[in-house]
Amino acid sequence: MMRMHPKEKIVVALDVPSADAALRLVQRLHGHVGMFKVGSEVFTAAGPNIVQSLITSGDQVFLDLKFHDIPNTVRAAAYQAGMLGVSLLTTHASGGSRMIAAAVEGVRAAAKETGAAKPARVLAVTALTSLGPDDLAEVGMQGSPEETVVRLARLAKSAGADGVVASPREIAVIRRTCGSEFLIVTPGIRPAAGARDDQVRTATPESAILAGADYLVIGRPITAAADPAAAARAIAAEIENALTPLLSGSR
Repeated sequence: MMRMHPKEKIVVALDVPSADAALRLVQRLHGHVGMFKVGSEVFTAAGPNIVQSLITSGDQVFLDLKFHDIPNTVRAAAYQAGMLGVSLLTTHASGGSRMIAAAVEGVRAAAKETGAAKPARVLAVTALTSLGPDDLAEVGMQGSPEETVVRLARLAKSAGADGVVASPREIAVIRRTCGSEFLIVTPGIRPAAGARDDQVRTATPESAILAGADYLVIGRPITAAADPAAAARAIAAEIENALTPLLSGSR
């Protein structure tokens, strides 16, 4: 597990309809979280300018566009993401090993071009947290969600991905299967008193950290709060409660 300050493990999902809305949230949360996720909604509305604005202001960006295309196209897209300076980006693991490897090639080429100390880290999306067993069966994925996720995580690791995006319920088995250095980024995080919204496979911040997650992607519990910074601080406290015994070796 990566050792970071608790707040650095929080990735806030900027799932908002405009750059202005995103930047207002960032301003309120700057210094309280470790990274901001730019996904399809705000990227479609604002384009790469929103990413550039965040990076220029000193924030880290997780570009979550879930690339899924032929390897050459994904390589080119990952290269452009790397040139923007993002810290993390996603592909769909179901795109196969050649596509994942192409994304890795793309970010490495960008790092070489820019002289970056290290390339953006490539994460493979295993199974979306909105999908339950019936949903997976509907799209032809055989076996339980856990079996599907582990199969795709192994594929991603073998193709050179730095880690995966996976639900809280699969963290522990991925950690056992893929090792301590494999990055696990986990959405579907809800504080103990929070609502699940449209996520199916969810967990609390503390349980996700105890299972072995490196980063927690959190949206509405922070962004829809009356005081987003206070909500982020409360979640960081939950993370710290989980980390303290882990780092002291008492668990």
